[in-house]
Amino acid sequence: MKDDIPRKQKVKFKPASSKKTDVSWIVKTIIITFTMSGVFNILSSGIMNMLNIWIAVLILLLIILCGILFDIIGMAVTTADEAPFHSMAAKKVKHANTAINLVKSKDKVSNFCNDVVGDICGIVSGSASAAVVAYIVQLTPISNSFVISLLITASVAAVTVGGKAMGKTIAIKYSNFIVYNAARIISVFGIRKK
Repeated sequence: MKDDIPRKQKVKFKPASSKKTDVSWIVKTIIITFTMSGVFNILSSGIMNMLNIWIAVLILLLIILCGILFDIIGMAVTTADEAPFHSMAAKKVKHANTAINLVKSKDKVSNFCNDVVGDICGIVSGSASAAVVAYIVQLTPISNSFVISLLITASVAAVTVGGKAMGKTIAIKYSNFIVYNAARIISVFGIRKK
């Protein structure tokens, strides 16, 4: 009877990689995030109040789209397979080496795309939606600004989350294609990995 009861077993997990934490990257990320967040918040709050309502809504949608796009790139880099890019590099295909560098630096690339740019876009879209709400409240005789604010902020959240959910599916399915095209864009702008 006692033999039927399984013994407690110790399970050991090894870390996925032996890389040490890059403290300088963490510090750079904090500084970049602080700077970009401040600049974009000032720009979005200041500019949104001076624009036509339709242009303000368009800018809000572009901010949301930017967050979704960078989320797709971050997820694609994380799930991409490095082997096809080595094959492409051996055949001297342009931008293959840049794609290899992206995949090798997937922790930093996904951190920058998903966390830095994605979170900044989330914060800025929140302040931009507040500016759109203020604009609508000024234009309409409706006295209940709470309902307008609720509808717009809920819509922004729904579009952002829904877009990112759909984007993650696309990123996983077409990860190598997305990484290669991201490498092409990086090469066009002359951004090089240090």
